[in-house]
Amino acid sequence: MPEMDEETENEDGSLMDDDYYAFLNVPRDAPQDEITNAYRRLSKTFHPDKHQDPLRKKEAEIIFNKIRQAYEVLKDPHQRAIYDSVGMKGLETEGWEIIQRTKTPVEIREEYERLARQREERRLQQRTNPKGSVTVNVNAVDLFNPYMDDYDDEFDSGWPIIEVSGVSINQSIQAPLTTRDTATIAGFVNTHNGTGSGVISLANKRQISEKGWVEVHGGVGSGPLLGLKALRTLGKRVFIQGDSYVQYANSGLRAGLDGTLAMQVGKSTMGYLTWQTGSSSSMSTSIARDTERTHVNFTFLLGVPHSYVSLNFTWKVAKADLKLKSTVKAGTFGAEVSYGAEKKISEQSTVSATVCIGVPTGVTLRLRLTRATQNYLIPIQLCDEVLPSPVFYATVTPLLAYAIVKKLIIDPMKNEEIATKRQRQKETYRNRMAEKRKEAQAAINLMSNTFSRIRAEEEARRGLVIVSAEYGKLDAANTSGGPSGDPSGDRSPDVELIDVTVPLQCLVKDSKLIVHDSTKSQLAGFYDPCVGEDKHLKVQYLFHSQLHQITIADNEALRIPRQSHRINQT
Repeated sequence: MPEMDEETENEDGSLMDDDYYAFLNVPRDAPQDEITNAYRRLSKTFHPDKHQDPLRKKEAEIIFNKIRQAYEVLKDPHQRAIYDSVGMKGLETEGWEIIQRTKTPVEIREEYERLARQREERRLQQRTNPKGSVTVNVNAVDLFNPYMDDYDDEFDSGWPIIEVSGVSINQSIQAPLTTRDTATIAGFVNTHNGTGSGVISLANKRQISEKGWVEVHGGVGSGPLLGLKALRTLGKRVFIQGDSYVQYANSGLRAGLDGTLAMQVGKSTMGYLTWQTGSSSSMSTSIARDTERTHVNFTFLLGVPHSYVSLNFTWKVAKADLKLKSTVKAGTFGAEVSYGAEKKISEQSTVSATVCIGVPTGVTLRLRLTRATQNYLIPIQLCDEVLPSPVFYATVTPLLAYAIVKKLIIDPMKNEEIATKRQRQKETYRNRMAEKRKEAQAAINLMSNTFSRIRAEEEARRGLVIVSAEYGKLDAANTSGGPSGDPSGDRSPDVELIDVTVPLQCLVKDSKLIVHDSTKSQLAGFYDPCVGEDKHLKVQYLFHSQLHQITIADNEALRIPRQSHRINQT
């Protein structure tokens, strides 16, 4: 599928991107003078004029061009802001010349996304954007509150009756006609207790400008319908949206008008004022506050035939890809309390379960599966009254079911997906492995003079001498982080390691070595020998003629010498 191929290409492309900060061995918040010093230090080793041999000079020219490119980007505040916001792809995007240098990182990212959208419009004009939802209403009231009647005794089987009381299906497909026009075909089918209805509609949406769009739509099913929608941005913080329609039905001509005025009232807060007329009339106001950890929405609606007030609170647990939701709603129809959770189980899929307890609606369990742009909803009516047993089972059953499904289905699928992704990365990287290995070896060859000089200076002062350094996938016996690790260097034959003693010694300055918290594979003389795998850096060094040892994770900072690294020799 083209989408999957594109996603793979993007992932592997980002995998191959050079990390300028790691390459220069400076932190991401490094001031300009630190970046300049790093550039000058590397230039002393890799500048072509430092080498007389034609082959070495050519190798030095390739590496020095990478050093200069990294320096040119990071020394320019404007290019550095783009690089920090969206990476290498931002520097390669056409149209950056229109961006003002005073833009903030957030504004830069927004501008990049706008330019990316323009580029995608040219590439993806013929693609559709299918969206759909399937809702299956289940009546399981007989589980907790069975229907009792004398004349049904002869038909009583002893088993509770669970039935599907209704099904609705909604599907739409978009087709870009031009860079400004998008056509949408949608269909809706609904059946409830044996009675069904359906609607098919066609719409065309035109982007008038960056500030607004207009959509004309029509449909047939419950009677011919013609409508008009529009959105207009009135300022940086305000927009207005309207929707009007006229429909000829069996009961006569019907018309409706909806309007929404939205305003950003704070950094993370939006306010909405909505007016609706037609089959029902209402006016509502709502305040929504969305932060990194929480989402709060308060709504007050005054209308005919019902009015209500509701408060919704969502707590986002980012590390677990989990959202905990709760809602309190009360009005002329009664009152309802709901609580539930939404869990992201893959890049494109989420599952959720919500328990709704209300008067007079009773107890309902709502299960939802979202896969990309497709939604599958199953509302299960458990009881027409509020009883403890349906509330308990509606809460506990989804948790137990998810634990079982996660263990038997989700976890194996995730593990297979991770393994497949790693294998795909390896296959892609394998094509460049020889090139990266050759480049790293060339860098080590060019470091020979610098290595000999620094090592001789450190040995003379009994300073920091790198005895051995290995980088890659270490076995269990070699991943211990302190002196307890095996200093002999023995390892299993399947370990993927490279010797980086020379590059690390060349980074020593005044008997100190600092490597910042980014992947070590980007350092000069390094490459990634086991892409997609967890990597470590194991270093044995002498300081004041005492043997030391340390093993760190790939993205962990390294600062030596340290007294805690010393190996007690007997």
